[in-house]
Amino acid sequence: MDRAVGGMTPGRWLGRAFAILILIVFVLFFIVPLVWLVLAPTKTDRQLLLEMPFAFGSFETLAANWTTLVTFQKGLIWTWIGNSAFYCLAALAITLIISIPAGYAMALTEFRGRRALLAATLIVMLVPSTALVLPIFLELSAVKLIGNPLAAILPFSFFPFGVYLTYIYFSTAISRDLLDAARVDGANEFQVFTKIAMPLATPVIALVGFFNFTGNWNNYFLPYVTLPGRKSPVQVGLAELLSNVPAFNPTNAASTTISLSSLALGTLLAIAPVLIVFLFAQRYLVSGMTAGGIKG
Repeated sequence: MDRAVGGMTPGRWLGRAFAILILIVFVLFFIVPLVWLVLAPTKTDRQLLLEMPFAFGSFETLAANWTTLVTFQKGLIWTWIGNSAFYCLAALAITLIISIPAGYAMALTEFRGRRALLAATLIVMLVPSTALVLPIFLELSAVKLIGNPLAAILPFSFFPFGVYLTYIYFSTAISRDLLDAARVDGANEFQVFTKIAMPLATPVIALVGFFNFTGNWNNYFLPYVTLPGRKSPVQVGLAELLSNVPAFNPTNAASTTISLSSLALGTLLAIAPVLIVFLFAQRYLVSGMTAGGIKG
């Protein structure tokens, strides 16, 4: 068979070319918009429209956009970020308290209705979260929780995917013989769970916590309809900022306006906590899940 340039066969050359094409598409779709977003706060709105999209503006313009953002309605951006942190951390605590024991029980204990409960968990996982907004809103309205922080915390705590992840981990990565040995030594079920299973489940606990926190932090639709005004999380707050950008809402007669560059800076602030959590947790999550798989 004839060899292509560099000693590669035509099939191998096409495979490498396809991989390079996929990488280029990935860069264009994900990296380029992020680079633009990072550079946008360093420019004025006029510079965003007329100058090169990936040119750096100035630190003076960045400082001016920062001042505009943090003084918008007396620092409302910090209130939104604080709301998001409170709702997500409170929901995360409830999620871990419920999901880990639930996954353990379905994986390692036998009880009536176990299969039906697992099937229901899988079915609920397939339902789009947006489809649940209306029934959740009606339920919260019936118990008069609209506008209350619990209107975000309680739905955020409902995390069937976390139960399923925990179920899979306990089913495959935890030795039943080890748990049985603890029972033979006189440990009751609560001690087996807290002193044997929980320390071994650190990787999946971290994974459930990561997915729950990031999913709730980026949730927009449910808080939009249940938490108006200053009680909104930052994702809903970004929509309010957007409504004050003249370029997107030219009919807005509000006295306070936000530049497009300041909106870009607010977007960076909104995604920064999730990005920081991911950067610090990714090595631990990957290595922890790999170690958990080896145990099985």
